[in-house]
Amino acid sequence: MRILIVTDAWHPQINGVVRTLDRLAFDVGRLGHSIEFLTPQNYPTAPLPGYPEIQLALATPQAVADAIEAHNPDALHISTEGPLGWLARHWAIKVQRPFTTCYHTRYPQYISARYPIPEAMTYGVMRYFHNAGVATMVATPALQTELHHQGFNRCLIWSRGVDAERFNPNARAPLAFPGPIFLCVARVAVEKNLEAFLSLDLPGSKLIVGDGPDRAMLEAKYPDAHFLGARFGDDLARLYASADVFVFPSKTETFGLVMLEALASGTPVAAFPVEGLIPELARAGAGIMSQDLRAAALQALEIPRDTCRSFALGYSHENAAKQFLNNVSEAYYRPLQKQAA
Repeated sequence: MRILIVTDAWHPQINGVVRTLDRLAFDVGRLGHSIEFLTPQNYPTAPLPGYPEIQLALATPQAVADAIEAHNPDALHISTEGPLGWLARHWAIKVQRPFTTCYHTRYPQYISARYPIPEAMTYGVMRYFHNAGVATMVATPALQTELHHQGFNRCLIWSRGVDAERFNPNARAPLAFPGPIFLCVARVAVEKNLEAFLSLDLPGSKLIVGDGPDRAMLEAKYPDAHFLGARFGDDLARLYASADVFVFPSKTETFGLVMLEALASGTPVAAFPVEGLIPELARAGAGIMSQDLRAAALQALEIPRDTCRSFALGYSHENAAKQFLNNVSEAYYRPLQKQAA
């Protein structure tokens, strides 16, 4: 099967969506299928206001239509709700071409964190976008239930995997910071709720790995924390494995891939009691979830590292790729729902 994925999130962005799609293409290829991408790299771009690292495609409807037709895929998957996603959706509805989508990001919560826009309004836009397809893929059963209550027509589970060879406890090494070390890996932006972590009175050291529009402000406000910038590959794996607790303050994630990477590295998680991966890892004893994030972080210090590793090993990239392929195969031949473009 040849699959075309249309995505507005792409390199050089550093986020869970880009990393997930990159890995998906690799694993789908190993299973005998192929994925090609239609991304902003195919068009002139302009920076997203407030997020200059995010480049939005300046494409015309005809240019996107021509590109999809040139790819001539067996299946079309629209991954994001940006300019390319909307143009691909418009084309697919116009020619009555079935397509699937994915709900990667809680835009209603992200947008309301920055602007006075009610979540109900943004959910309406998201419903309009996704319900035009034959199915919407979501990362967890909890999100599936949530979106069902918000009026999304058909949601299928597409979980995530972790590179358990790269992210593993053997990468642990001494760090030049007083312990215990509390780590957070995230885009440094308001929707990640990093101040809930940075403001905690914790022993040892607080480390932030990542970059984003709020970094300078937060560095100035919290001089006791260590901002290490974006890290990659073995360097990132070493930081995960060398931390004592991974603190995850976000309340808006659909999954939380960074938590899975930390767990594969043997590092327990402290988080607020929200949806995504958090309830599952808490039930497995690999993390602590509490409205008192400080208490959760301190309690997580007592969690055995092998418990964390064992939980993460249940999430393989191959199984995630098979889920994606099954969802596409199941959904693709369903009649396209009637929806105005």
